[in-house]
Amino acid sequence: MALKITHDCINCDVCEPVCPNHAISQGIEIYEIDPDLCTECVGHFDVPQCQPVCPVACIPLDPEHEETREQLQAKYRRLVGIAS
Repeated sequence: MALKITHDCINCDVCEPVCPNHAISQGIEIYEIDPDLCTECVGHFDVPQCQPVCPVACIPLDPEHEETREQLQAKYRRLVGIAS
Protein backbone atom coordinates (compact mmCIF):
# COMPACT_ATOMS: atom_id res chain seq x y z
CA MET A 1 0.00 0.00 0.00
CA ALA A 2 1.38 3.38 -0.89
CA LEU A 3 1.51 6.21 1.61
CA LYS A 4 -0.21 9.57 1.29
CA ILE A 5 0.23 13.01 2.80
CA THR A 6 -2.84 14.54 4.41
CA HIS A 7 -3.89 18.18 4.54
CA ASP A 8 -2.32 18.38 8.01
CA CYS A 9 0.99 18.82 6.14
CA ILE A 10 2.83 22.00 7.17
CA ASN A 11 5.19 22.00 4.14
CA CYS A 12 8.26 21.61 6.34
CA ASP A 13 10.20 19.81 3.57
CA VAL A 14 11.68 17.05 5.74
CA CYS A 15 9.96 14.14 3.96
CA GLU A 16 11.02 14.83 0.38
CA PRO A 17 14.79 14.36 0.77
CA VAL A 18 14.48 11.07 2.70
CA CYS A 19 12.40 9.32 0.03
CA PRO A 20 14.66 6.86 -1.82
CA ASN A 21 12.22 6.56 -4.74
CA HIS A 22 11.73 10.30 -5.26
CA ALA A 23 7.99 9.70 -4.80
CA ILE A 24 7.45 12.87 -2.74
CA SER A 25 7.20 16.27 -4.37
CA GLN A 26 5.74 19.68 -3.67
CA GLY A 27 2.13 19.84 -4.83
CA ILE A 28 -0.02 22.91 -5.31
CA GLU A 29 -0.87 23.24 -1.61
CA ILE A 30 1.07 20.51 0.21
CA TYR A 31 3.62 17.81 -0.48
CA GLU A 32 2.28 14.81 -2.37
CA ILE A 33 3.29 11.17 -2.78
CA ASP A 34 3.13 9.54 -6.21
CA PRO A 35 1.63 6.08 -5.54
CA ASP A 36 3.32 4.72 -8.68
CA LEU A 37 6.71 5.46 -7.09
CA CYS A 38 5.99 4.78 -3.40
CA THR A 39 7.11 1.36 -2.16
CA GLU A 40 6.89 2.26 1.55
CA CYS A 41 10.69 2.04 1.27
CA VAL A 42 10.48 -1.73 0.65
CA GLY A 43 13.75 -2.72 -0.99
CA HIS A 44 15.60 0.20 0.57
CA PHE A 45 14.76 0.21 4.29
CA ASP A 46 12.78 -1.80 6.85
CA VAL A 47 10.35 1.07 7.50
CA PRO A 48 9.12 4.06 5.50
CA GLN A 49 11.60 6.90 5.98
CA CYS A 50 9.13 9.77 5.64
CA GLN A 51 6.84 8.81 8.52
CA PRO A 52 9.31 9.11 11.42
CA VAL A 53 10.69 12.47 10.24
CA CYS A 54 7.26 14.08 9.81
CA PRO A 55 6.71 16.46 12.75
CA VAL A 56 2.91 16.39 12.43
CA ALA A 57 2.43 12.67 11.64
CA CYS A 58 0.48 13.36 8.45
CA ILE A 59 1.70 10.41 6.35
CA PRO A 60 -0.66 7.44 6.78
CA LEU A 61 -1.19 4.43 4.54
CA ASP A 62 -3.32 5.24 1.49
CA PRO A 63 -6.33 2.88 1.44
CA GLU A 64 -6.93 3.78 -2.22
CA HIS A 65 -3.63 2.14 -3.17
CA GLU A 66 -3.53 -1.19 -1.34
CA GLU A 67 -0.54 -3.38 -2.18
CA THR A 68 0.99 -6.44 -0.58
CA ARG A 69 4.63 -6.55 0.48
CA GLU A 70 5.28 -8.75 -2.57
CA GLN A 71 3.70 -6.13 -4.87
CA LEU A 72 5.77 -3.39 -3.23
CA GLN A 73 8.91 -5.49 -3.70
CA ALA A 74 8.04 -6.04 -7.39
CA LYS A 75 7.49 -2.28 -7.80
CA TYR A 76 10.86 -1.61 -6.18
CA ARG A 77 12.56 -4.08 -8.53
CA ARG A 78 10.90 -2.41 -11.53
CA LEU A 79 11.89 1.08 -10.34
CA VAL A 80 15.54 0.20 -9.87
CA GLY A 81 15.73 -1.89 -13.03
CA ILE A 82 16.22 -5.32 -11.50
CA ALA A 83 14.86 -8.14 -13.67
CA SER A 84 12.30 -10.34 -11.99
